[in-house]
Formats: sequence, structure tokens, C-alpha cells
Amino acid sequence: MDEHSTMYKAGEGRVCALVLAAGRGTRMKSRVPKQFMDLCGKPVIYYSLKAFEDSEVDDIILVTGRDSLAYCREQIVDRFGFGKVRAVVEGGEQRYDSVMQGIRACRGCGCLLIHDGARPMLTRQMIDESIEGARRYGACVMAVPSKDTVKIADGDGFAQSTPDRSRVWLIQTPQSFDYDLIRSAYEAREEAGWAATDDASVVERYTDVRVKLIMGDYRNIKITTPEDIRLAESFIDGR
Repeated sequence: MDEHSTMYKAGEGRVCALVLAAGRGTRMKSRVPKQFMDLCGKPVIYYSLKAFEDSEVDDIILVTGRDSLAYCREQIVDRFGFGKVRAVVEGGEQRYDSVMQGIRACRGCGCLLIHDGARPMLTRQMIDESIEGARRYGACVMAVPSKDTVKIADGDGFAQSTPDRSRVWLIQTPQSFDYDLIRSAYEAREEAGWAATDDASVVERYTDVRVKLIMGDYRNIKITTPEDIRLAESFIDGR
């Protein structure tokens, strides 16, 4: 199939960024959720919101836990003057529930970028390329080729197969979509009750649109463990 046959006519309209900040971060072993931990003097979530604020994105929807709604409004949005944040909405029990809540909050946009708030190294270039990819292909994700050989394990922890490393990519965010496409896919997921692990897999499962992989950045890490905070600090200091 040639490149032109994968072209997708995306819907016109505003560009919306959905930033997820409802995770508990149990692997961080901290009472403070990872997205609100201090990173070079600012909360982790600040950095991705700032990147979207300074981009071509029109609206930002911030999804967080019930206990963090007031904190996000007062100590994040108001404190740092994020004027593009149109709503702070309550997330759900699982990530896919939170995404569905966010999708409902931004009806009417043409293009939707979904980003993990615990990925602070988001750049303007990533955002621009995500918007372009969503408009061109209907669905695209930031990703990087795996540097390591990957093993598929069986249920007992023994190596079962070894996929070709040249075709293995590590998925990041933003994951970006035509709004009507991702909304209909998530509505189908909700009806089926399928436990999705990422947004692209929902499109893969419930639509016939192919998801385009866009070259990301190895620095675009997700804050998961204390070591990740130190690594992100070194990246920010390097800027």
C-alpha cells in the first residue's frame, strides 16, 4: 500500500489537547502523585501544559482525580496562568475511563491530542508533528524504535518468541486523532467493556483506520520511578 492510499481527510475545527493527570503513581512510592511531584521547582504536570499553552493547540482539557480537582484549578491552572485550559474534569477508575471523560468534555473539536501528564519533556515540534499527523492520517502516535531486543514470554516466564527488533517501536504520547474517529472508537470500547492499554489500540480494534507511527524522542520519558525524576532533571538542566 503506498503512502497516498493511507491519507485520511480529518475533520476541520479546533485542536484540543487532553492531558491526563489522574494516575496514582504507586511505583513512585510517594504520597504525592507523580504528576504533581517537584521537578526543577515546578510540578511535573506544568511542563506538558506549558508546551501546549505555547503551541498551536486551541483548547486544553485537564483530567485529574476527584481529590485533585481544586488543586489543579488553583495551584496549577490559576497559579501559572494557563489560559488555554478550558476545563478541569474528573477522571475515572482506569486510564480509558479518564480518556472517555476528557473526550466528552471537548466535543466539537476537529483534532484531539491525548498526552500523559507524567511526560514532562513534550516539545513544540512533537505537538506540531502530532497535529499534522492526525490531520493527514486520522490517527498517529509518537514512538521510538526499540534499542533492545524484545522477548515475548509465556505464562511461566520463559521466552516464547523474539520479534524482529527493526519492527519494534516503543509507544509514547501524544497519541493524536481525528476527533470523531477517536470518539466513536472509545464509545465502541465502552459498550464492549474492553480494557484498553492505550488510545491507538482502541482505534486499531474498533475502526479500519491504520495508526501512523511518528518518530518521537528518547527523552520523552514517562515519570514512573524516582530514577525518572533525576533523569528528567538532567534533561531540563540540559535545555
